[in-house]
Amino acid sequence: MEGKGCLGNFYEKAKPYIAMICLQFGYAGMNIITKVSLNRGMSHYVLVVYRHAFATAVIAPFAIFLERKVRPKITFTSFLQLFALGLLGPVIDQNFYYAGLKFTSPTFSCAMSNMLPAMTFVMAVICRMEKVNLKKVRCQAKVVGTIVTVAGAMLMTLYKGDVINMVWSKYIHPRKSYVPDTSAQPTDQDWIKGSILLIIATFAWASFFILQAITLRKYTAQLSLTALVCFMGTLQSIVVTLVMEHKPNAWAIGWDMNLLAAAYAGIVSSSIAYYVQGLVMQKRGPVFVTAFSPLMMIIVAIMGSFILAEKIYVGGVIGAALIVMGLYSVLWGKYKEYKEKEAEEILEPVKGGNAYQNQNENGKIVEDIEANIVGVTQRSEDKRISVPAIAIGAPMPHPPMIAIEAPKP
Repeated sequence: MEGKGCLGNFYEKAKPYIAMICLQFGYAGMNIITKVSLNRGMSHYVLVVYRHAFATAVIAPFAIFLERKVRPKITFTSFLQLFALGLLGPVIDQNFYYAGLKFTSPTFSCAMSNMLPAMTFVMAVICRMEKVNLKKVRCQAKVVGTIVTVAGAMLMTLYKGDVINMVWSKYIHPRKSYVPDTSAQPTDQDWIKGSILLIIATFAWASFFILQAITLRKYTAQLSLTALVCFMGTLQSIVVTLVMEHKPNAWAIGWDMNLLAAAYAGIVSSSIAYYVQGLVMQKRGPVFVTAFSPLMMIIVAIMGSFILAEKIYVGGVIGAALIVMGLYSVLWGKYKEYKEKEAEEILEPVKGGNAYQNQNENGKIVEDIEANIVGVTQRSEDKRISVPAIAIGAPMPHPPMIAIEAPKP
């Protein structure tokens, strides 16, 4: 029984980590499939519409039936938050990201998006969702880890070095890998344009995480929130696509890679991802969620060498190593912060019922004691008995406080 208890306790603690690592694999697959679809001529505006239409169709039935009794009412404030979430995530973030992905490559796009933890951390500090006390080691670890992560991503972007020949490269026939046409190869000007678009997309993505964490404080139904954000994003994306795409054939989609890209991105990267991120965010915060994004770049680099025949350079490997080091530093700081918060929540009821009341409600306690003294004195005079002095001091809570707080390290 003790072994099962330890295993179950370990699983509960490991669930947020497992969920976020699995999501990074899902995001990596989305980048590869979407790159192939965009290179084959699909409009990224149309892709965003179909993606969130699929996501709404998948998640809405679960939200309607499973949360019909716990779904909060939509107020004007929550409607504005939902509108902003749909604009930041589905419209701005994904349209700009897909445009940057089309002008660059999946590995480069993932490397640029690794600025997400740094942007989210800075925005969380500005919004007072994260407290930075550089005197504490855990805060130093988060700050240093964020800087190292961004440095690794920038190293991957600015320095290439020699090409590394992977072991599997000898066994993969070039015809079996998807090699883009020379016309689809991005130029230097496209890479600059793509970098700017990716930076804007990353900023919108970080803003989405911050606003999602704020919205979940009052609108606690995660499935309903995910369905509403996807539905709102679908409507907004339709308006944007009608303005930007004037060709009716751009909406055409068949049983091909375009349909796979839209369905995969909608089901995995939107509906499931938004829901899982919301669950993890309520327990660990937005910085913890975004700290796993660097893993996506490493996964995409390996998958890209298999599927897209992308080359892996020395600078990419060194940058990836720095990113992993920074990631573990941020996660260690967040783990220490979570343990401290968990310990404070355990001691909160004890202090709230004893010391806190004695410190902050002294006036009320003194009045109660005086009233008890008067009542007991009157009864003792009527019955002609004496009251021991210890009866007044007996309710003092010092012995329980000492017994409870003694094991504290």
